[in-house]
Amino acid sequence: MEAILPDHSGRKLIVWLRRDLRLKDNAALAAAVETGADVVCVYILEKHDKLRSLGGASLWWLDKSLKSLRSDISNLGGKLICRSGDPEQIIPALAKDLNAVGVYWGRRYGKGERDLDASIKSELKDSGVEAQSFNTMLLTEPWTIKTGAGGYYKVFTPYWRAMKDCYEAPDALPAPGSLSGQGIESDRIEDWGLHPSSPDWSTGFEDEWEPGESGAANRLSEFLDDGLRDYKSARNRPDVANGTSGLSPHLSFGEISPAQIWRSVMSKISHGFKQDDSAWTFLSEVVWREFSYVLLYYNPEMTWKNYNDKFDDMPWRSNASRLERWQNGQTGYPIVDAGMRQLWHIGWMHNRVRMIVASFLTKHLLVPWQDGETWFWDTLVDADPASNSAGWQWTAGSGADASPYFRVFNPITQGQKFDETGSYVRKWCPELKDLPDKYLHEPWAADKSILSNASVKLGETYPEPMIEHSEGRERALDAWDTLKKQQETA
Repeated sequence: MEAILPDHSGRKLIVWLRRDLRLKDNAALAAAVETGADVVCVYILEKHDKLRSLGGASLWWLDKSLKSLRSDISNLGGKLICRSGDPEQIIPALAKDLNAVGVYWGRRYGKGERDLDASIKSELKDSGVEAQSFNTMLLTEPWTIKTGAGGYYKVFTPYWRAMKDCYEAPDALPAPGSLSGQGIESDRIEDWGLHPSSPDWSTGFEDEWEPGESGAANRLSEFLDDGLRDYKSARNRPDVANGTSGLSPHLSFGEISPAQIWRSVMSKISHGFKQDDSAWTFLSEVVWREFSYVLLYYNPEMTWKNYNDKFDDMPWRSNASRLERWQNGQTGYPIVDAGMRQLWHIGWMHNRVRMIVASFLTKHLLVPWQDGETWFWDTLVDADPASNSAGWQWTAGSGADASPYFRVFNPITQGQKFDETGSYVRKWCPELKDLPDKYLHEPWAADKSILSNASVKLGETYPEPMIEHSEGRERALDAWDTLKKQQETA
């Protein structure tokens, strides 16, 4: 339960925005406004040894999101105050300079983030400044839903059932009518240099994304109108336009709250939406993000350490050149290469393909999942500390409720099943576009005349497979057997 709010009429109160870059349905901001204070919104480009630096794609998104937020705040008469550096120094100093009566913010759930926030909160309170935190980024916080034994859920399906049975979205919170901040010194977002450089590989992002609160609202509206109806059947098909919502980066930066999404979908269901199976399937994916945060909260090292510690002895084969070919979309498996090239071009990859490329890296190539997670962290616009590591560990077999390690995705049949028309591969691997459908996902199976007619020269215009699927599968299973034997004799 949130604390009773004091009356701060006529005083300044800071709202420190982090992963909640929106004005509507923001509990910290709404609470600040309710106190009657002059509310000043602050964003800090944080530099602290307790925090993981944002990746290049996330910084690109942040640049656009902050500029959109700056405009929205300006339209309400306020000013977004931007600072760069150590928040342990910046927040208390800013509160002192403004003679602020309080600082409000949305809670974060990583261990380093929580420790940092607790330190700042303690310092503020010691100096007589009110400090309050709120839930601004989850449906329910990690400690809310417990198992019958009182612990946290470690398997997704019962967690989803419990959430579905008990969750009711609170009433929507309005945006403020006005904000403050004019006359206060601020960094220029433009001076932060948030675009990737050497090279700037974000040039394809602009056509795909509309960062910001209005962009998030537009994306949700389009999905509800055009994508939700067929979501259950289309969500695994990278070749289907609007098969997924595309809301993940907006959620990651808090430009939309999960409660806003929940209310919108439930409204469709309550008004007789006939494809309610698709609606509930979509909401279960929103809750998978919640489940990932439960895991992160109780297992703070899972972003770099195996959830299942028996995988600490896995006989990985780290290899820089293999990793680089995977990163560059040059593995010789079209569905894998299409996914990696999509990621590089637009900062995002279809979820089904994320599983395929992750399986290929950790099983066919036996490269540790942490190497893949690090690449995704840098190149995904929706890079999320909980979902990113939970997804990688699920595929690698080391996570909670994980796919068994011996389940090795076949990149050929996965491509044939989920990119049946070949439109996804043809878009991202255009050198293969003239191959017949029969050979599109295994071009090495075509004879020379078919390859010649399609202007494909394996090893020249398109790479030979890095490893035969059967060999990769066998090698993965051998590694699994080695691990099991080590565990049995330990």
